[in-house]
Amino acid sequence: MKTTKTLVLVVLLVSILSVQLVQAQDHPTKAEHPAKAEHPATTEHPASPDGIIAIAASAGNFTTFLAAVEAAGLEEKFNSKGPFTVFAPTDEAFAKLPKGKLDELLKPANKAQLAGLLACHVVPGKIMAEDCKTMKATNVSGQDLSIKVTDGGVTVDGAKVVKADLVASNGVIHAIDTVIVSASTGTKPASEAPKDHPAH
Repeated sequence: MKTTKTLVLVVLLVSILSVQLVQAQDHPTKAEHPAKAEHPATTEHPASPDGIIAIAASAGNFTTFLAAVEAAGLEEKFNSKGPFTVFAPTDEAFAKLPKGKLDELLKPANKAQLAGLLACHVVPGKIMAEDCKTMKATNVSGQDLSIKVTDGGVTVDGAKVVKADLVASNGVIHAIDTVIVSASTGTKPASEAPKDHPAH
């Protein structure tokens, strides 16, 4: 009898231990749960439905500009609080660049140069069309842009504003017909490139 009772106790103990092990596997410990770090960082700027990026996308003629912003890794900057005034070249403006220049700029190796080019087109603050006058405006790169107001319209460093006051929650976009050139990027529209330019 004693032997039988002992066997029964052993079987019961083994059964209880087995059940506990299965329950332990079904309920992972706190350490096994996904860490909070896997969630998106709170420091990121989610795309605003009415921010500069969204407004440019809805306009329909800034496809190349938006591709350049993405390639330069500046989407978070353009989604930040601002406000910013963006003189955004249209797709037609980018098409004026020397043949192959845009493809070259979009390469990962030229990310910094592309970012510098885009920075030329951004001015801190919100400058609406009615605020424009013949003046200088300093872009985020610290370079002065020459804004001129004439009977023919508004130009920014020679680029004509073809559509103004595309208002976003963190600034405003003015569409321009030419990519603004800076000394650091050395990018010139094909029409302005000298005949002995390598692009010809």
